This record gives sequence, structure tokens and C-alpha cells, in this order.
Amino acid sequence: MGVPMAANLAAAGFAVQSYDARGHGTHSSVRAVAGGADVLVTMLPNGDAVREVVLEALPALKPGALVIDMSSADPAGTLALGTALAAKDISLVDAPVSGALPKAKDGTLAIMVGGSPADVARARPVLEKLGSEIFHVGALGAGHVVKALNNYLGAAGTLAGFEALLLARAFGLEPQPMLDAINASTGRNWTTERKIPLQVLTGAFASGFKLALMTKDVGIAADLAKALGVDTPYLRETLKLWRDAAKKMPPQADHTEIYKYLLKRSTGRKKRKR
Repeated sequence: MGVPMAANLAAAGFAVQSYDARGHGTHSSVRAVAGGADVLVTMLPNGDAVREVVLEALPALKPGALVIDMSSADPAGTLALGTALAAKDISLVDAPVSGALPKAKDGTLAIMVGGSPADVARARPVLEKLGSEIFHVGALGAGHVVKALNNYLGAAGTLAGFEALLLARAFGLEPQPMLDAINASTGRNWTTERKIPLQVLTGAFASGFKLALMTKDVGIAADLAKALGVDTPYLRETLKLWRDAAKKMPPQADHTEIYKYLLKRSTGRKKRKR
């Protein structure tokens, strides 16, 4: 997602210096990218990668620079990184996104932002070129909390939607009329509106968001619940299913491919009953 996001910033007139471990960036190292930059944007798979990259860039960042982390990460790690950066007079904003690759390409991501009002105001000119809906949800770390909760809800809704599809097919229903009815009713969600018709029924399974990343984000939500002492049995069961699927599916599997996992579980249960 970082590739089209960087392209959108360049198209908007920003002087973009980029580094991509796959070799697609304009510069050959993190430190080279950070040299002279007013703003450093990270878009990486997890918080550990963010911390590694930002600390590598730190010697090249000038005092007063702003780091915008747009990855999905553990809020506790974000707070720790913010403390390390503040000691060098560098600010941090967490601004994870929702919308996957299509919205990254057209610059219409939803962005959940955590940080001080002053830092968020500094980040906003950059964020406005990447997303159409920007929500300042609280202090540093709050963006990553909201992102984890959003993805937990998305993960739970994906399971529920795919199970409903399996039940409908087992009864002999055609999926599309069922989806039309649900999408005009209270069961409508992102899975019934988009994932089932665009990814499952077409056989595409190419949403652009990996199963492993969804599993990680549900795990962040579960860790948050544990740390806060909130009992969340449905969250625990959701995480259990996603982690089991992640173990049994290919490492690069799209998150919508959890349908194949659920289908296999359903088929296996039928065979055992026979």
C-alpha cells in the first residue's frame, strides 16, 4: 500500500524520498531517505518493523521532524517509540488506515489518528492527500487502538458472513439473492457488501490484505483487552479461529481465503458425522 500512497504524495507536489526493502524506492537506504526530511512516513507490516526502521532513520532526522506511522501496530510499542523520539525533539503521530489497496490507490483511505493536537495539525496536509476521511481519535497510540478494534470487528464480521454463505449453500440457496436481501437488512456489513461478491463468489481472493496481517491485528485487540482487564470471550474465539487458519493456510494467503479454511472445516465435519 505504501507504493501508491507515495505516488499520491508526489502527485500532490510533495518532494518524496522513498525506501522500499523490495528495491522500488528512490533511495537505497532508510537513512538516506530520512536525510533532510521534514516528515517521515512509515507503512510497514508491524510495530517491530516500524521501530527498527525509525530508529535506523533517527540519526539522519533533523530536530523538529515529524514521524507519521501509518502501519497497524501495538499501541504500547507506539508509546515507547514516541518517548524515544521525543528525547531527540522529534514528534510521532500514529495514523493507521482502512480501505486496503483500492483506496490507497485513489487516495480515499479512512485514517485513524493518534497524537497531540499540534502534531496532528502538522500531519494533516500529508494525510489529506492519502485519505478522504481523517479522524483524530485521541492521544498518541489511540489511532492504533481504534485500528485494532476496527480490524477485530472486520475479522469477526468476515467469519460470520462466510459462515452464513456456507449455511446458505448447504441449504441449496443461490448466494446473490440472499446477499441482496441481507444488504437491504440489518445484517449488512462489509463482508456481505464486498468480500463475498467481489472475492469469494468470483474466486478472486485478492483483497490486498493478508490473512497473517488480519490475524496480527486481532491479536493486538486481544492483548489490549487482557492488559485492560476486560473480558472479551467473542474476541478470544475470533482470534483462535484466525490463528488456526493462519497456521493452515499459505503464508501469503489473502485474508478472504479464510473462507477456504471454513469450508474445509465444514466439509471435514460432515465426513466425520458419516
